[in-house]
Amino acid sequence: MELTIQNCRALGNICYLNDDAREIILDLKGDLVLIKLLDIISLKDKTNALQFIKVRGGLLSNYLLGGETFSKRAMDLNIMTKISKIIAIGVENVEENEDLLLNTLPLMSILTENVADLNFDPNVNLQLARVLAASTNPDLAEMCLELLHYQAENDDVKVLLAKDGLCETIYQLLEKYKTLARTSEARALMKLACELIVLVLTGDESMNYLYTTSLLKNMEDWLDSDDVDLLTTGVLALGNFARTDSHCIHMVENKTMNKLLEVLSKNNGVRDDVRLQHALLSTLRNLVIPKVNKSAVIQAGLVETILPMLEIHQPPVVFKLLGTLRMTVDGQEKLALELLKNSTLIDQLVHWSKSSDYAGVTGESYRLMAWLIKHAYLSKIAYALPRKGDAPAEQLADKIPSMDYDRSSLDKFISHEGSVEAMINMLTSQHLVMQNEALIALCILCVVYLSSSSSKTEESATQLQDAFIKYEVGKKLAELINKSSDTMTKEIVENLQNFINLLRTSENLVSHLEAHNINELLKTIPILTEYCTI
Repeated sequence: MELTIQNCRALGNICYLNDDAREIILDLKGDLVLIKLLDIISLKDKTNALQFIKVRGGLLSNYLLGGETFSKRAMDLNIMTKISKIIAIGVENVEENEDLLLNTLPLMSILTENVADLNFDPNVNLQLARVLAASTNPDLAEMCLELLHYQAENDDVKVLLAKDGLCETIYQLLEKYKTLARTSEARALMKLACELIVLVLTGDESMNYLYTTSLLKNMEDWLDSDDVDLLTTGVLALGNFARTDSHCIHMVENKTMNKLLEVLSKNNGVRDDVRLQHALLSTLRNLVIPKVNKSAVIQAGLVETILPMLEIHQPPVVFKLLGTLRMTVDGQEKLALELLKNSTLIDQLVHWSKSSDYAGVTGESYRLMAWLIKHAYLSKIAYALPRKGDAPAEQLADKIPSMDYDRSSLDKFISHEGSVEAMINMLTSQHLVMQNEALIALCILCVVYLSSSSSKTEESATQLQDAFIKYEVGKKLAELINKSSDTMTKEIVENLQNFINLLRTSENLVSHLEAHNINELLKTIPILTEYCTI
């Protein structure tokens, strides 16, 4: 045993950062000998057993750190089978076999780094989970968590670990040791454990399974935690549970949503934890998607709670904030009318649509403005939007009867500097869905102002026409057609025709469109050519 130990030490030192040495061992097929060391499980020489375990682990680590070639060859030599046998022994008595596990698990970490898409045998993952549950050694716990993290990227492993109770085990461990997490190392370990719970919940099957277990209640309990990491994990976990309509509806009915709003109301300031804010907004956005939830969430104070967060300029938080508001106004006419009048909101949306370095924030700013217009006024003016086969454009204004409805919210919106410009700029967005949303919003503006003979709208109509010309709506339409004509859907083409026809009700805008050759450009859209051919 002593000779073996000294050989391991010598070879381990020689292999350290030394590819030449590793290559020589490989050429000599010495890797067969090195990996065969893992077959030595029963150690009769108790005096030297611990030293042997350490030097064996060091030698194999230094050798495998050479990279992919050495690790793949080791896999061919069944290194994982040998390691799993050692873990099986270790898990029988984790405390007694701590050193054995501490000097064997690093080999698995090296293999996962060097061998792409390395999936352990399901039994190995279960053994790692049991080592984690039984260990009181933070280094060993960290190794298990990191290995399980890597493996849980696979959905099948998520299900395996969920059904084995890993998340509940982690919850119990964190509840037991949370008061001890005072050092930075202990806190890092705690975060790693929290992240693993959330990772397992990102799988659809594992999430649906865990919704039926005690973990749901555990995560709801963490909403009352004073520890920001446990609180954030609880929120993120509930956000993952809120990926199906049935779960969302249940979480609103059982008042989980109210607890989330309560947490957000205490953490909606500029100085509060950004990660927690992002998690809360993500979860609330999911909860508000089902139509049956919207009025309940609005009544519970969602909008009043998140509007103060407009002062926050952290892009991830802003992105989620705007997305949450957008989902909330869907089909909620009264709320959309209120928000269109909110100067602080519209000014901020115009600002973000122009100046954000974060593309997601720019896009969400555009989309929220377009959705506010649509959901506030579409039901009022839908009768006036022309459809295929309607009267020619020049007769359109005569066809639309005057309707009396409150235009004050839209008056306030278009009076904001840059609001109409933003909707025009949105026409050339990268995504077809945003192009279509811009067309719908602009059609509504045209119907409300350009198609009305009411003296009440005369000033706003002039303001809108001037804005269309000032911000070159004709140029933007030309860009839109040139950029997207080949990919336009039937709906976009119809909305595009509607918008252009509505613009033609103004003599000034007819000239503006002609200056940008819009009539000729329309003829280049393939889908319109197909209609003509048919």
